[in-house]
Amino acid sequence: MLCSTIKADAQKQPPVSSVFLDAQYEYGSASSNAEFVLMDCQHELPSGNTVAERFKLDLKKRPTIFISGKVGPPKQIPQKHLKTGAMLTKLLKGMLEPHAAKIENTKDLKSKCLNKPMCGLLLKGGKPEPYVKDVVSNLLGAYPDIQFASVDTTLLLLANLEEYLPEYESGQHRFVLFKKVSGGLEVGDKDKDAEGKGRLVTSILPLEDPSISYGAINTLIKKAQSGSSKPTKLPMLPSIKTRTKKLEEAERKKRERIRGQKDKARKKKQAEQTPPGMFAENDGSKEGRKAERERRRQEHLKNSNIKPKTPEEIAEMERKRRARMEEEAAKWNVGGEDDVGDEGEPVGEEDIDFDGDGEEFVDMDDGDDDEDVLDLD
Repeated sequence: MLCSTIKADAQKQPPVSSVFLDAQYEYGSASSNAEFVLMDCQHELPSGNTVAERFKLDLKKRPTIFISGKVGPPKQIPQKHLKTGAMLTKLLKGMLEPHAAKIENTKDLKSKCLNKPMCGLLLKGGKPEPYVKDVVSNLLGAYPDIQFASVDTTLLLLANLEEYLPEYESGQHRFVLFKKVSGGLEVGDKDKDAEGKGRLVTSILPLEDPSISYGAINTLIKKAQSGSSKPTKLPMLPSIKTRTKKLEEAERKKRERIRGQKDKARKKKQAEQTPPGMFAENDGSKEGRKAERERRRQEHLKNSNIKPKTPEEIAEMERKRRARMEEEAAKWNVGGEDDVGDEGEPVGEEDIDFDGDGEEFVDMDDGDDDEDVLDLD
């Protein structure tokens, strides 16, 4: 709103500020977030005070422009933003349009992000690409009730948080969603009870997808809102520190320690679920491979809804198998048992019939071989 004396005679109206008109033309025509209105700030209200007195406006600072509505009670715009229409437009965009908060220190992190019911933090690994800016812009429009923020992790390191996120790589961006559990910054140490309730406690849902995309972040937020994904409660609030080699090494060791604890807990859980006498996992040995096969077999039976057979069913299957084998053996016994002699009995000469006519073979050779031989010479 621009404070301007409104007179009945339109021909004697005071000139309107060019800064106000330029901002109205540039921002008011392209956005529905603001309306540009003229107001007589010297108008007397029923209380007896003028509009300027009611809202504590300094009419000596010209042009006198103030903003009210979405930003709360009326606030007069400082003169340093009233030199040009572009400067006023930039200020209005920052005040009226949703934008990601810039995190530079621990105080900013707590007040602008962690103290909100839900906050999405973009950890920039370098200069954001245009598509990353578009993703954040779309998220701001889709979730006006969620605070979004960004921090430059090429210079800053988030202690007590890095170990829960994918490891930092230059040029790679990361994203984490904070969900406040209880407490707040306005609660002092003296207000804490015996259990420590009252202090700010938060939880996280990190984005495991290495690529920053609207679909991946949108799915993460939906899971957090519906409760389908359980966030990880942080034992300590994150803090902002300057990134150094020493801090990076300390965070790396902490990450390895946490990973080792998770692996130990996983192996313990597997050991509890493994039957006695079996290996918990396939370690390459004969017993390990056998355990792996048995695990896969049990998993297949469970997924296929196959019930294990009882001893009676197994015995019946064996009886049927033997019966089938006997039937097949009978088919191959073509001649019958009477055609074969006893086991081990030699076959006599009288049983051999070379001619196949049943008559005894007679040797026609009378021993006079020499006389029957013709002398061809």
